[in-house]
Amino acid sequence: MRISHKRKVQLKLNKKLKLTDAAARPVRAAVKAEKPAPKAEAAVKAAEPVVEAAPKAKAATSVALTPKQQQVLDIVHANAEGINPKGIGLAAGQEDAKAASWATGALKKLAEEGLVERIQLAGNKVLYKAA
Repeated sequence: MRISHKRKVQLKLNKKLKLTDAAARPVRAAVKAEKPAPKAEAAVKAAEPVVEAAPKAKAATSVALTPKQQQVLDIVHANAEGINPKGIGLAAGQEDAKAASWATGALKKLAEEGLVERIQLAGNKVLYKAA
């Protein structure tokens, strides 16, 4: 690549960076202007009584689940007798060929968190039940 071409490319990139920086500055200034003064915050904090948080239940402290994990968990809860990964994938509307692999990742995470129970049957057959 010629040096003059490299210089032109670098100049164009620098111009774009300067434009984006200039556009972002007024937004940051507006955010800073909305914050109340530190003295006012201290006065408000001093006026409020301190309340200790009560211990939360196990269900409330559970890990945030992705929509896919939540869907898999709902399918497992619907089948109380247990269901295999392929059955979970098919119930979720996946193709027959990739139903099991679709559900496996979510099932591993749910099993680690203790939300589902993994039951190993003969050979490589596995069932998942709600914990």
